[in-house]
Amino acid sequence: MGNIDVRSAIEGGNTALGIEFGSTRIKAVLITEDFVPVANGSHKWENKLENNIWTYSDEAVWAGLKEAYATLKADVKEKYGITLKKIGAIGISGMMHGYLPFDKSDKLLVPFRTWRNTMTLAATEELSKLFNFHIPQRWNIAHIYQAILNGEEHVKDIAFQTTLAGYVHWKLTGEKVIGIGEASGMFPIDSVAKDYDEKMVKQFDELIAPKGFPWKLRDIFPKVLSAGEDAGKLTAEGVKLLDPEGDLEAGIPFCPPEGDAGTGMTATNAVAQRTGNVSAGTSVFAMVVLEHPLSRPYDELDMVTTPAGDPVAMVHCNNCTSDLNAWVNLFLEVIKIADGDIDAQELYHRLYARALEGESDCGGMMAYNYFSGEHITQFEEGRPLFMRKPDADMSLANFMRTTLFTALGALKTGMNILIKDEKVKVDRLLGHGGWFNAGAPGQQIMAAAMGTPVSVMETAGEGGPWGEALLAMYMLHKGSGETLEKYLDDKVFSSFKAESLDPKPEDVAGFDEFMKLYDAGLEVERAAIRALK
Repeated sequence: MGNIDVRSAIEGGNTALGIEFGSTRIKAVLITEDFVPVANGSHKWENKLENNIWTYSDEAVWAGLKEAYATLKADVKEKYGITLKKIGAIGISGMMHGYLPFDKSDKLLVPFRTWRNTMTLAATEELSKLFNFHIPQRWNIAHIYQAILNGEEHVKDIAFQTTLAGYVHWKLTGEKVIGIGEASGMFPIDSVAKDYDEKMVKQFDELIAPKGFPWKLRDIFPKVLSAGEDAGKLTAEGVKLLDPEGDLEAGIPFCPPEGDAGTGMTATNAVAQRTGNVSAGTSVFAMVVLEHPLSRPYDELDMVTTPAGDPVAMVHCNNCTSDLNAWVNLFLEVIKIADGDIDAQELYHRLYARALEGESDCGGMMAYNYFSGEHITQFEEGRPLFMRKPDADMSLANFMRTTLFTALGALKTGMNILIKDEKVKVDRLLGHGGWFNAGAPGQQIMAAAMGTPVSVMETAGEGGPWGEALLAMYMLHKGSGETLEKYLDDKVFSSFKAESLDPKPEDVAGFDEFMKLYDAGLEVERAAIRALK
């Protein structure tokens, strides 16, 4: 690390670019062959609730991609005095799941339905029973079947259906493909065949056969590719979508488009058995690579795969930091009207630190951060809510501890099943995402929730786009027969440091006590949903 002539590397195209469509930001990271980020770009965006559907507009997708790339390109120009023209390889990743159906003329048939929508309960119940495999409400197959159950007119016209990452990749390369990790959030995967589970594909086709649609499942789903496989090249049309100025050269190879779960595993070196990672930002999920199959399907656990196709148990929660962010913005407004001034990131750091001073169980305060539904606790809608017992100490420390604890409440519910009921062993749990930008306090609270040591690498802030850039570099430079696990261990992470924190027994006990009140108070959240229409 640190011995590469960055300017020469960029001019020679000895780089890899990862672009990830996150929930609130589209982020781009350019790395050199020592895996160090040398330029960054980003674009802020937000989903909208339209006709009771969480969505992003098609225009927002392409405007955001252009700006994220343009800011990265400008960063290269400012730092190194050169115009970005060559890139060794590119990878696109994004929020997993989501429903994007197109007709034969490539027209989007309905607005993008994101992972945040919990509107497919009937479909998931029927499909989970049919497959004897838990199908989450977020998955593409659930959205397709729910549309069928609803009698939606557009279903008969579907010619192609994919995720956000798959969509952007397709438009940039012309290839209708998907990385296997992302594919595992569309439909169950056979980890031996490295493809959609053929038995379940046939079961689904037989289920919908009476409808007389002109397609079968494989006709409309993208082809599955594993990490390291060639996924196409940037076309001239793709250049216009990415770099309207036309400086970027066509023909750049692409790695398979992945989901943020897969890039999170890659970015934390958590693709080997008994390793895991937790990604915390707008949503939160924890993933553990399994040694053995689970004893049975669980509604609270999703079965997905690593980017190499190995089975993973995933606890995915729709809500994490949105409510926290809203409170911090309120505090910033209070500081402003009091003629104060503080950097937002500094305020986050101070508030996280103050939370460590609160009572271990939050002292009788309770909150629910449900901006949207939460399938683990069986909510199709959400209402952010704060409440407290009359004798609770309404201190800032207790308030912040409650806000941070509840952000991990649904996650804790799912992880208890995995660790306590299924006795799954985790040797290493690594954290990444915006949660960990506040340093050790966020890490300490996460360790309390997980009941296990949590490590954060010096690269944790780079997150998903860096993970996708690593997958692009792996495609370019993997050795013959070299697995993704070995590549990451031997070549990438041997040079990066990780800081680990053990959970404090009193924090773990306090979180367990907090969860008793959390579970009991869910009825209040249900009442809030009924009352606040």
